[in-house]
Parts: sequence; structure tokens; C-alpha cells
Amino acid sequence: MPFTIYVLGFGTFAQGTSEFMLSGLLPCVAGDLHVSLSEAGLLISAFAVGMIVGAPMLALATLRLPRRAALVGFQTVFVAGHVAAALVPHFGFQLIMRGVTGMAYAGFWALASVAAVSLVPADRRGKAMSVVVSGLSLSMIVGVPAGTLLAQHADWQAAFWAVAVMTALSSIGLLVALPGGRDPEAPRLELRTELRSAAMPKLWVAYVTTALTVSATIGVYSYLGALLEDVTGVSAGHVPVVLGLYGVGALAGLTVGGRIADRAPFGVLLTGMGTVAVVAAAIALTADIPAVVIPLAALLGAGGFLTNPAVNARVFCILGETRTLGGALNITAFNVGIALAPWVSGLVIDAGPGLAGIGRVGAAFALAGLASTLLDRHLTRHHPRTVPVPAVPAAPADH
Repeated sequence: MPFTIYVLGFGTFAQGTSEFMLSGLLPCVAGDLHVSLSEAGLLISAFAVGMIVGAPMLALATLRLPRRAALVGFQTVFVAGHVAAALVPHFGFQLIMRGVTGMAYAGFWALASVAAVSLVPADRRGKAMSVVVSGLSLSMIVGVPAGTLLAQHADWQAAFWAVAVMTALSSIGLLVALPGGRDPEAPRLELRTELRSAAMPKLWVAYVTTALTVSATIGVYSYLGALLEDVTGVSAGHVPVVLGLYGVGALAGLTVGGRIADRAPFGVLLTGMGTVAVVAAAIALTADIPAVVIPLAALLGAGGFLTNPAVNARVFCILGETRTLGGALNITAFNVGIALAPWVSGLVIDAGPGLAGIGRVGAAFALAGLASTLLDRHLTRHHPRTVPVPAVPAAPADH
């Protein structure tokens, strides 16, 4: 893998810590901001909504900009939003800042994904994306537990400051590793061609699969910290350890998925979603048994992240060379899942089953993901060819 891909992975680590760290911060955030636990969960959804809006919009807005300038610009907005959120502990303001930083992160993700798959041959795209996405799993192993410890020993704002510092460091890394200006040999990006490519029906089935695979895991993970404390009986000091085990499972699943997703994407998707369905159902039934729930948390991460390289490989395989808008829409699909799942889990929690009900939510989304994957496989077998997209001449150098 080119070194630049690892730098992009560090960027996803820095910003991914913010995306997921609220899972361990929700109880203290809710108490400090004087809102209910389910209301505090809306902060996770607000970040995801920002990404849903930001990914396609910012991908199109920066279609002709040099990638380094756009990536660093998005990270600058991300840093500023976290500094502002740490300074103003008001729930309404937090919702706004989560939306703004979610949009900036979406812009970064969209361009980072395109940059990663552009740097490697077609049969290495799944692995390249697994390296970039590994920043997210490392954020769960290191960033999320560290953020939880910071909140327990200082306050939740300290975790926001830490994210701002890490993101600033990753921006410096991109300034060093990624060339400025535009590549004169790169194909010229045209809005009409990108829109035509993104209109393929089979592509939208793949997007639905992306959203459902994410929802299946996030539906449980968003409230996992609260479940561990309030139902399972894990002490507050050990919650970061369990969240770290989830991250270890996620990294293992991502590593395996990255190695085989390019060869067998449907097998990876079916295996991952089947695992999540069984694990989530088991969590719903055994939520008060620590000896069962703790290892299940690691298996949940493994099954959920096993699918990540496969959904990316499917989308970029369908898109071919016109991947900027289509790749951004896949980021939107990810975040539809991230926004939808905490909301549904919150409704289930408030409806009566309590925190153990999040296992039912995860299992339901996983079964839907299995159905979507089977539909995608059926369409691919019976309609294997994608819509051809005409080649576009190379753009002149732009510095």
C-alpha cells in the first residue's frame, strides 16, 4: 500500500474517534447537559445527518479542487467545530456543532475514499479501503476507550479537545504526504458523467446493503456503554475495556474482510450479517450476564466490520472510474445507517423493553441486510454488466 493511504487512515482514526466516542460518553453528557439518555443519543444521529448531507454536496462542490486543499480544509472546519463544542456546553449548540463537524468529516471521507482507490490497481481497492477504514477500528480500540477515561477522570469536553488536537496533527501529515495541485494525468471530472454513473439501479441496492450493515452494528453499539453499566453490571471503570474489546473484534473483522472482499464480497457480507444477527439476538437474551455479553461485544465488532471492505468493494466495482459522486453517496449510505439506528434503538428503549431491546434492533437490521445482499447477488448474476460510462479526456495541470 502507498504510504499516503496510511496517512489517510490516521485521518479517519482522528475523526472517527469523535464519530463513535459518544457511545462511552452518553451517560456523563446527558447528565451535564440535563437531557435524557435517549435525547443525548440524538447527538450521534446529528453527526450522521451532517455526513448524510455533506458527503454528496461537498463531493460535488470540490469536484475540481485539488484533493489536498479540500481534505485539509475539511479537517480545519472539523477542528474548529470541536473546539467550539468544548467551549459551549449547551445541548442545542452541541447538536448544531455535531451536524457541522459531521458535514466536514463527510467531505473528508468522500475524498479520502476516492484518493485511496485511485492509488492502487482495481484488484486492491478492497484492501486499500480496509487500510483507510482501519482508522475507525483503531479509534474504537484506542480512541473511544481513551475518550471514556478522559470523561471519567476530567470531563467529556476533554475528549473533544483531544480529537481536535489529533485531527490537526493528521492535517499536517496530509500536507507532507499528499502532493498539492491536480494530477495532469488524472481523468477530468465532469458533473454530467458522475450523475449518469450514480443513477444505476444496481448501485442503489448496494447502497441499501451498506446502510443496513452499518445499522445492524450501530443499533447495538450506540448504547453499549449504557447497557454494560445499567443492565450487565459492568463497573464504570471496566466499560472502556469492553469497548476496547469491541474495537479489537472490529479490527480483526476488518483485516479478514480486507483480504478477501475483492474475491468474494457476497460471501463476506452474508457471513458478517449472519454473525451480527446471531450475536445481537444473543445480547438481547443475555444482557444481564457479564460473562456472555463481554465476549459477544467483541464478536459484534468482528461481524460488523467484516462487511465494511465488502460493501466498499461492491460499490466501487459497479462504479468503475466515475467514483467521486458515487463514492460520496456510499458515505451517505453509511451515515443513513448511523443516523437511523440510534434513533430506532432510542424508540425501542423508551417503548418498554429497556436497554436490552437494542439487541432486537441489531438483529432486525442484520436480517434485512442479509436480504439486501441476496438481492444484490441475484441482480449481479442475472445482469452482470454495469452501464458503460464514456471516457473523459484528461484535464490540464492546475496548480
